[in-house]
Amino acid sequence: MPQVVADKTQSLPDLIAAELPQLRQIRHELHMHPELCFEEKYTSSVVQRELTAAGIRFKAGLGKGTGVLGYLPASNPADETKGAIGLRADMDALPITERTGKSYSSRTEGKMHACGHDGHTTMLIGAAKVLSKLHRPRPVAFVFQPAEEGGGGAEIMCDEGALAGESGGGLGAPVRMMFGLHGWPTVEVGKVASKVGPLLAATDDFEVTIKGTQAHGAYPHFGNDPIVASAQIINALQTIVSRNASPLDAVVCTVGAINAGTADNIIPETCKFIGTIRTLRPQMRTLAKERFFSIVENTAQALGCSAQIKWMPGYPVTMNDAEATDTFFRIARGAFGGDCVDTIEQPTMGGEDFAYYGQRVPACFFLLGLKPRGASTYPTLHQPDFDFNDDALPIGIRALTECALKA
Repeated sequence: MPQVVADKTQSLPDLIAAELPQLRQIRHELHMHPELCFEEKYTSSVVQRELTAAGIRFKAGLGKGTGVLGYLPASNPADETKGAIGLRADMDALPITERTGKSYSSRTEGKMHACGHDGHTTMLIGAAKVLSKLHRPRPVAFVFQPAEEGGGGAEIMCDEGALAGESGGGLGAPVRMMFGLHGWPTVEVGKVASKVGPLLAATDDFEVTIKGTQAHGAYPHFGNDPIVASAQIINALQTIVSRNASPLDAVVCTVGAINAGTADNIIPETCKFIGTIRTLRPQMRTLAKERFFSIVENTAQALGCSAQIKWMPGYPVTMNDAEATDTFFRIARGAFGGDCVDTIEQPTMGGEDFAYYGQRVPACFFLLGLKPRGASTYPTLHQPDFDFNDDALPIGIRALTECALKA
């Protein structure tokens, strides 16, 4: 059983500072061994190793095998009835070749931690270590989840009972409120930021195949050109944003790839394109899908082609609960001071599967500053030269720890 720290004169920043040298090593270790969604075996083993060393009870094998749920009970058993505070970290990396030049760069060609999940995992390990030494007024659940980058690991962890407590497939008391963070390169290190309501967008992806009639490039009148049809469709899809959505409503429609043909003098039979639609309101999400199907199918038909659409529903909107977010702001301002806590004015159109936790319990997702003080820019997420800023580790650990102690 974890022991409460004996020296009550130690402050929370002091306890975090004592853990930092080892935590930096852990972060670099994770960075060198990036793993894609549902492949996070090495990362999961590191999490289990560190929880075991700290005497923290955990359950492994969740989320299709690599997810880990840690649990610290309330110091007073009677406080277990209050319900647990849930803290989350995502563990997966991206299929990107690293170009940071760091001594701890990825050792796996074509894979890297370009979104900072190595930092997220390290900070949650750090919060668990620190909380194991403190008096805890309520229990704490530590959710180390796989597959945020498109795999929906959060939904799987929820379905498997990670928030439901012992009787529902998890550990200890059910989670009553959830907090999570993401390192953010446009926010200065030392600061945190969030907002009530929608913070990140719903993410729906599509794959379209336009089928026409193959013909010689010199005789287009003998065929039905799927490339021309696709070009018309792709242009027309932007009217969803410009003519179907209010100018004050945020919608994005992006075609990310288009492929067709084998030679310069052949009109091919098919043309394929893929992309994503991002929305912030359920009504707009529904309308965007309806207009997408209508534009694609009818434009293709008008040009003598047919359309096959594969629609892939993605993450819902990451919706910050008002009570949980107000709680976060109160705690963060008390810990860091008002000048270091920002209110975000507008949501971002990126997506996050933390949204699934917010569908089940009141939740707050917040941004952790990574940009060095005085720097005008910092490599951003999903870029090959991005690296999590170790200077942000103590800020993130403290924010998570304070939420567990004071929410």
